[in-house]
Amino acid sequence: MLKLAHLSDPHLGPLPDPKLLQLFSKRILGYLNWRRNRASAMTGNHLEQLVSDIKMQKPDHIAVTGDLVNIALPLEIIGARAWLEEVGESDFVSVVPGNHDAYVPGALKKARTAWLDYMIGDNKEPPTDSDGEAHFPYVRKRGEIALVGVSTARASAPWFATGRVGSAQAQRLRTTLDQLKDEGLFRVVMIHHPPFRKATHWHKRLSDASRVRAVIKRAGAELILHGHTHIDSQAEIEGPNGPVPAIGVPSATNAPGGKKPGARYNLFSIERVNGQWSCRFQERGFTEKGLPISQIADRELLIPRT
Repeated sequence: MLKLAHLSDPHLGPLPDPKLLQLFSKRILGYLNWRRNRASAMTGNHLEQLVSDIKMQKPDHIAVTGDLVNIALPLEIIGARAWLEEVGESDFVSVVPGNHDAYVPGALKKARTAWLDYMIGDNKEPPTDSDGEAHFPYVRKRGEIALVGVSTARASAPWFATGRVGSAQAQRLRTTLDQLKDEGLFRVVMIHHPPFRKATHWHKRLSDASRVRAVIKRAGAELILHGHTHIDSQAEIEGPNGPVPAIGVPSATNAPGGKKPGARYNLFSIERVNGQWSCRFQERGFTEKGLPISQIADRELLIPRT
């Protein structure tokens, strides 16, 4: 059995003081949003407790599905690298980027360089193209589990938080999922933006979600993990052998008692039983102010038959 922990959207703070020139972009909107809203709602204390609780559960691996930073300042990106090292070694933690990690043009390239060994395949081959696009999807195999990291991160216009996979990456994803299926592995797709229908508001959507759904419909997967919405969610995407569960998790730093759920992570226990996959799904996190982390739910996911 493999235990996989999933957290997302830590939006690490506090936000470093930006230089005036750095705010002459979309960053000014994110900076104001942080000062007015997120600085009080998202605290490092909750994140520290969450990571400590994860380690107490002794998972075999941790998946982080994006938005490590807020407005992608260079100091934020460096700080996120230090945080990842506190969570665990790069072979133990797998990361995909989110829209905040690509907040302005050029930011994603800096983040990819700083966090590369946390979002690179087992072959450890660095990107060969100029912008690293061909780096995704990457694959990490842990026992009978294959972690497939997909990037939806794109710099978007002001007031937008959209993402995009792109046709080339989608084609590579289909080929990768087909190959992993032939190996008989449990395929976990890690992606920031949720690819199911009506997942978010239009200005925050995955613009080519239908392309991703088409890949899953043809090649299949056993589990999809995402972030971005800052809520707990459980949806399904049509696969060749039945619906594929798509599980979202709230922000890993959100304080309880607000509009969005308190900081939370999910723990998946995956094993093959009598030739079929079994996946137990636990939610752990904060439910009310002043209360410690608790187990919120414990259920069995229905995994498509292979």
